[in-house]
Amino acid sequence: MAGSRGACLIIGAGDGLGGAIARAFAAEGLAVCLTRRPRNLDQLEALAAEITAGGGTAHAFGVDARSEDEMIALVDRIEREVGPLEVVVFNIGANVRFPIRETTTRVFTKVWEMACFAGFLTGREAARVMVPRGRGTILFTGATASVRGRDGFAAFAAAKAGLRAVAQAMARELGPQGVHVAHVVVDGAIDGVFTRERLPGAVEGLLARDEILKPADIATSFVALHRQAKSAWTHEMDLRPWTETW
Repeated sequence: MAGSRGACLIIGAGDGLGGAIARAFAAEGLAVCLTRRPRNLDQLEALAAEITAGGGTAHAFGVDARSEDEMIALVDRIEREVGPLEVVVFNIGANVRFPIRETTTRVFTKVWEMACFAGFLTGREAARVMVPRGRGTILFTGATASVRGRDGFAAFAAAKAGLRAVAQAMARELGPQGVHVAHVVVDGAIDGVFTRERLPGAVEGLLARDEILKPADIATSFVALHRQAKSAWTHEMDLRPWTETW
């Protein structure tokens, strides 16, 4: 099997934070399994090729994380063809802004499916294979919306708050069975395509002053959570630039 130290599955491995998390765990010697929706498979394969060229092991999978059948099949395939899952990271964002009077039931449901329901499926399937081995790490990427709802983000906040509650329940249930579950509140703008489009011309200055979250620095914290000793596990970690208000 590839990846003698086991496998790391990242649900939502895009060009920004997901890619940085993948590179960080590949550097730890894990075979990283990258997923996005099938229509983005070409981009995912390019990321996998980059990691492989750098000496790591990476595999790309086009998967709809909202599909129970696809998630079950994905986990079974990784366990069979890549290696035992040691780390699973749920990193789907679904950060969209809709004023409450413009939030349709379709929008609300879609956001919940992406940012909460898919996280539940990811966590459940990770637990299915980790609990019998008595080890493993399940990490959920949260946001400011996980703990506070902003104007225009009712759907996103509801989904992220729900994901946080799922993570809390899982941590209390799975911790005594040897599986570390942690939720990371990323409080602030993250450098990436989305932020650069919203703040054209401003990101370089923010990066130089460390006033924006850098994906590689966030990824370092994800790896640190996986490395934690059982006697001092963290369930929730919050990350923000030094200039960000709480």
